[in-house]
Parts: sequence; structure tokens; C-alpha cells
Amino acid sequence: MDYELRTIPGCPNSGPALELFRQALAAEGKDIRRVTVREVTSEDEAEALRFHGSPSFIADGRVLFPSESAPALSCRVYRSEDRMAGLPSAELLRTAMRGADTQA
Repeated sequence: MDYELRTIPGCPNSGPALELFRQALAAEGKDIRRVTVREVTSEDEAEALRFHGSPSFIADGRVLFPSESAPALSCRVYRSEDRMAGLPSAELLRTAMRGADTQA
């Protein structure tokens, strides 16, 4: 399975998101070298990728956290227990990855 982290230029969560993704993959026994980072730089690209904000976590082309919002070059927030945050919790990410594995 291939994994991709999609971000926008200057996203303050890009580095922490990549580290979180790698840690979650390692915890699930996945190859962390399979993660690529793609910087989304235009509204047209965001539309084509169905990109709903930075950072976005992708597994084999599937968005791990689907969104109903319009595609856009923007920051993204995740519901994390009792608050909103710029990253999902490690457990939410691992759960989403497991769901992607069952769909593969």
C-alpha cells in the first residue's frame, strides 16, 4: 500500500503530520518508506485531487478522513476527542489506516 501526505506551502502542521504518519505506520507494522509528501500549490490541483485542507492523509489514493467541504488550499482541522486540532490523534489515524486496509 502506498501512503501520501498532502500539504500546502507553509503549513505549520506539515512536519508534525509527517512524523505522526510515520509513527502510526510503524505502529501498524507498515513500511514508513512508502510515505510520499505532495505539496498542493493551486486551487485547480486542489480540485483535481479533492484536497480538503492541509494536512491530508492518503492511503492508496483514498482519503483517510473524508470531508464534505469544498476542495481548497486551506488548513484542515480534525475532531480529536473533545476539541478540534490541526492533526488527528494517533489512535484516530491508526483506526483510519486499518479501515483503508480492509477496503484494499
